[in-house]
Amino acid sequence: MSTLLDISHIDMVFPTPSGDFTALKGVDLQIKKGEFVSLIGHSGCGKSTVLNVVAGLYKASRGGVILSGKEVSEPGPERAVVFQNHSLLPWLTAYQNVELAVEQVFGKKMSKAEKKDWIEHNLKLVHMDHAMHKRPNEISGGMKQRVGIARALAMQPEVLLMDEPFGALDALTRAHMQDSLMEIQNELNNTVIMITHDVDEAVLLSDRIVMMTNGPSATIGEILEVNLERPRDRLSLSKDANYNRLRSDVLTFLYEKQRKVENIANKTVAKESNVKTA
Repeated sequence: MSTLLDISHIDMVFPTPSGDFTALKGVDLQIKKGEFVSLIGHSGCGKSTVLNVVAGLYKASRGGVILSGKEVSEPGPERAVVFQNHSLLPWLTAYQNVELAVEQVFGKKMSKAEKKDWIEHNLKLVHMDHAMHKRPNEISGGMKQRVGIARALAMQPEVLLMDEPFGALDALTRAHMQDSLMEIQNELNNTVIMITHDVDEAVLLSDRIVMMTNGPSATIGEILEVNLERPRDRLSLSKDANYNRLRSDVLTFLYEKQRKVENIANKTVAKESNVKTA
């Protein structure tokens, strides 16, 4: 399977009053069509920065992103983003919020009837067709996020970018949303890049887990192949030895390997400081 998205050796440097800050250094990742890739790491490791570069919201200081053979230089409908905050317009219904995206992408390509069918189809995909005429203040947090996902899917993106989409939800709602996302991806074969802090979520949903080193100059530390058969059932997997091994591998990277790297870095800084003082 050929590469759909090529994140090629990107650096991201931000100017600050005290000098340049290197957030990312040499991030290199190739993603195939239909892959579900999770980015995981401690806060400040540059996960959202990577996502923003792919979304076209940031321009990399070095390197770049190629999608379907074209360089990414600005935001576009072929890369839809689902944020932790649902970002729905509160004065519009669920249907109207999705309609905004459809009008933007397909306004002149679809008839009025086709657009209506397409909006309703995407709301049905996320099990929100029963509440399509309700406003955000009339539905729950999980339902709002479902509408946000429907809005993103309605753009027919080549890549779905998700920035901790379930982070603000309670555990039970989060589990339902994860199951829905697996159903949708199985049906549509979407290419997904998702940021998460949840190890179980990453193992459950992903084909590969990209583990980021701590910043500054964060980069990809390890990539873990998740060789679990699909469709996946969370209850069965909880007793699966392979699932638990994968989970342990991620935890080991985050809480053992990164701690050792930090300790070495701190000792090096301390030695350099002592030399300068002397």
